[in-house]
Amino acid sequence: MLRITKTENGMVRGLPGTDARITVFKGIPFADDTAGENRWRPPQPPKSWEGIRDCCEFGPIPMQKTPGEDPDAFYSKEWHVDSEVPMGEDCLRVNIWTPAKTGKEKLPVMVWIFGGGYKEGYPHEMEFDGERIASRGVILVSVAYRLNCFGFLCHPDITAENPDAPANLGLLDQRYGIAWVKRNIENFGGDPENITIFGQSAGGGSVTYHLCAPGNEGLFQKAIVQSFGGITPHYPPSAFPKNKSLAEAEQIGVKFFRESLGVETLAEARKLDGAFILKKFLETGLWLEVTIDHKYVLGEFSDVILAGGMMKVPMIVGHNTGESISSPERYGPMDRLVKEQVTERDVEDWLEKNMGKYGPGYRKLCESLAQTQGPGALTKAMELNASELRVGLLGKVCFDQGRPIYTYAFGPTIPGDKAGAFHSCDLWFEFETLMKCWRPFDGHHFDLARRMCNYWTNFAKTGDPNGDDADGTPMPRWEPYGDVPARMEFFDQIRLRKGPLDPRMQYLQDINLKEIKKEGDIC
Repeated sequence: MLRITKTENGMVRGLPGTDARITVFKGIPFADDTAGENRWRPPQPPKSWEGIRDCCEFGPIPMQKTPGEDPDAFYSKEWHVDSEVPMGEDCLRVNIWTPAKTGKEKLPVMVWIFGGGYKEGYPHEMEFDGERIASRGVILVSVAYRLNCFGFLCHPDITAENPDAPANLGLLDQRYGIAWVKRNIENFGGDPENITIFGQSAGGGSVTYHLCAPGNEGLFQKAIVQSFGGITPHYPPSAFPKNKSLAEAEQIGVKFFRESLGVETLAEARKLDGAFILKKFLETGLWLEVTIDHKYVLGEFSDVILAGGMMKVPMIVGHNTGESISSPERYGPMDRLVKEQVTERDVEDWLEKNMGKYGPGYRKLCESLAQTQGPGALTKAMELNASELRVGLLGKVCFDQGRPIYTYAFGPTIPGDKAGAFHSCDLWFEFETLMKCWRPFDGHHFDLARRMCNYWTNFAKTGDPNGDDADGTPMPRWEPYGDVPARMEFFDQIRLRKGPLDPRMQYLQDINLKEIKKEGDIC
């Protein structure tokens, strides 16, 4: 097995995985420490080392709220289980799982970008173990990036110092890591001309921003976007705020420096302790997002896609059936029930907020669908999945633009509680790490995970997710989005859904495409 190899900064030694046929290299620096003078600067080259560096421990996680600190938080039980995991600003590391034996194999490469709202998360969360992906002949690389105020804060001094990279340092970290992979992965047995980037939630959003950023042609060849991709609809309006302009984001930074940190300048802020900065940032309750800086992020990614500005590479894009649910009785990211008895006023308020001038038409359609059902059927008929709509709109736009795209929905029965197919539960499946989860998964879940991991790695190899299962039997064929909408449904059984959309979803797609074309956005 390939246990020792070289990088551009020095030799590295990995260790056998749980599967001894896999070598794991943990915590390889792809950029310098981001503390002190490097804080709020674009990523800088890492320092070289003499001899062989043992890469047997993961690097510090990016600065963030301590994982698992709130034991009642939903994801504290799911995977943020270690509140003692090391944390620090020297976090820009990659982790590599490779099945290579000689370093000459030219294996396909998958680069993973974790999610967490750009404010939390890290590349070696327990569900992100890359061994099962690597066992299929694909190298898995997970990349770290700066979060929250360390990765997405703007300030006039930051802009003045780096006018060509004034914002979105977390995205620039990711790109720097992908570029490091392209330059170095051949020494780990990988093919630098066959790289797939993939991510979920904020990681999926990041993948989309990289697809839409200038100068990335050739950096990677394929992309998978999970639970963040798509075209932002007009109806219903997005639950996420629009990207701020650089000028708007800079003023947030000025206020944070002055009122929270007690400083005025970037030079003063760089002298502060990172833990102090994090503490003060968490006290503000701010949620920093990607900024339109007209350098790396040219605009809302929906606008860039609609104008034809996204890279033409094969894509997989999908969503979970239990996320982004909206109806007169539901709200919020975890879709909590807020009303057991829904009044006519609730229905009208919801329609006005979500459907605007199209509310009467949507209601009439839902009433028609609900007329043969029992009490409460109307509000159930009104329930919609905004993520599904986003993905469907993207599928239609990409098909019209001649872009290859496979779409999916993930919605199996998830045991252990009543959360359903919640946001992020698919991560256990694509990495085939169900055995690490507390949930009482059974045989059909493990079958689903194996096949889902097969589809993901097949796509990384060839740009086509189709192929045989481990026993040689063909898996259900996944067709790309076409003239007739097609999506793969990863439910308790895997099946291709092909044909007319659900009438409600068709109505929403039609009205949104009408509004988009009216604005002249579509290419």
